[in-house]
Amino acid sequence: MADASKIQYVSLPSPYPGAMTHSPGQAYLRSIPALLVALNTRYNLLTWLCNRELLNKPRNELTEYEVSLLEAHELSTGPLSILMTATRTHTQVLISCRNNRKLLARVKAFDRHCNMVLENVKEMWTEKGKGNAKGVNKDRFISKMFLRGDSVILVLLS
Repeated sequence: MADASKIQYVSLPSPYPGAMTHSPGQAYLRSIPALLVALNTRYNLLTWLCNRELLNKPRNELTEYEVSLLEAHELSTGPLSILMTATRTHTQVLISCRNNRKLLARVKAFDRHCNMVLENVKEMWTEKGKGNAKGVNKDRFISKMFLRGDSVILVLLS
């Protein structure tokens, strides 16, 4: 582990130019160890920032920039990382819904409430027959769909 007195710091501009200003015309700058700049990996930067200070601070004490870093870290490591992976790689996901139907689709966009914009959706369900008759599997195709997050039970990458 490097001695704290030997760490060099560099200032990096905000990844959102113009979004962060403390006074008119001044961009918000963040200092990080030069070692992490040399590694040039987003994962190490986020891990260092989050482990060091962001996870321990109350959210209302964080700046907008720090909140965005924390949210990016949560998206890449938390439960929503499945949806992030599916969005980036355009892979299909299987979504189990509260109406006992399954959706096989590609995720175009999502938010923290699991609201999703889906493409090429195949909706599948089973209809019960009358009396002792066996259930009949049914499906339909929907080209584009907005799925509200409160109806989502489970999301699987296929």
